[in-house]
Amino acid sequence: MSVSTQLLEAKHWVKVRSSLDPTQSNFLIWTGSIHSFIPGEKRQRLFKMVGMSVSRCLPTEENSWKFTSRELTYYLDPQTGEKLETWKNPWTEEVLPVMHVANNPIQGLFKGQFPAQVDDETTTLSFDIFPAYPSPLADPKFAEYFPNPDYQAAELFKFMIPTDELFDDQVLSISKLWLSWDRIGPWLPWMKMGDRAGYLIYSATGKKVDGFEQLPQLLQDEINTRMPLYRDAPADQLDTEDMTSWLYFEKHFDAYLARETFPIPAA
Repeated sequence: MSVSTQLLEAKHWVKVRSSLDPTQSNFLIWTGSIHSFIPGEKRQRLFKMVGMSVSRCLPTEENSWKFTSRELTYYLDPQTGEKLETWKNPWTEEVLPVMHVANNPIQGLFKGQFPAQVDDETTTLSFDIFPAYPSPLADPKFAEYFPNPDYQAAELFKFMIPTDELFDDQVLSISKLWLSWDRIGPWLPWMKMGDRAGYLIYSATGKKVDGFEQLPQLLQDEINTRMPLYRDAPADQLDTEDMTSWLYFEKHFDAYLARETFPIPAA
């Protein structure tokens, strides 16, 4: 079996991440764990997690597509796997509301070429992303939650798909996709860790699923009862900045202080 590095076109990535059919919403799901990493301390598994993304790609010009999506991730009890409403911080003993992830939208533009490792059976795509930007929580009122003036993290993705599907022009969306996602990032603002040293390690695996009914039951229940907006991707890109957990914390800080249940319901 020979393995080679090939440059793929944007249309191939569209088939992997979403679909060449702009009328279709496409779902990815992931599950995994989140650990603490503090120098000199034994690691703790703080949470299990389950999440999803629903996306759509729309052609704009030759070999160029607009990408739009929404995503949810829930923090779960590390033993039972149940959705957490509150969390007892093991360092401060404070019981805090859990602010689950509800990012709407996550958007981008797919164009140009990108490298992939290709063999006869499997193609592997690697994307290592290192976001770094001024923190939106750079305000004294957030000092107990995230005192750092800058946000910085690392997100490491691997996507594995069947080579024959990737290069079959009759296939508009890859049906068999396996992914891994690792993240190194700061304490989440809702954890109220202040300037305590350390960070979070995320380790997750996932796949593409064929429709809403194949989402994990927790996600189906949350979308059906509280978050119906996340049943479909936006029809087109939204005229707003991408949502992040830091922006979401800023936007819903009053709800957090009022100990409301997260995510905040979406119409």
